[in-house]
Amino acid sequence: MSDNASPLRQARPQDQTALMQELAGLIVEALNLDIPAGQIDPDQPLYGEGLGLDSIDILEIALVASKRYGVQLRADDAANERIFASLRRLSEYIGAHRT
Repeated sequence: MSDNASPLRQARPQDQTALMQELAGLIVEALNLDIPAGQIDPDQPLYGEGLGLDSIDILEIALVASKRYGVQLRADDAANERIFASLRRLSEYIGAHRT
């Protein structure tokens, strides 16, 4: 094992892409957004500038992601800013922590 290997599960690139697309669809559906899931830039910020979500939207995403993927996303987690930085970051977190 190299020094750079993460102890967390690493998804294959095609699995990560599929998860990111599925998650984008889930976000659009849960928040009733007026954009197609495929148009969400995976590196665009979710919060504020970028996709323009607010704290209530982020809580809703956390709830549906927790239900769908079995991950624990808590409102008081200090890592939330990093986890919800973008669709890519959120999907990486879910891919590593899903049950």
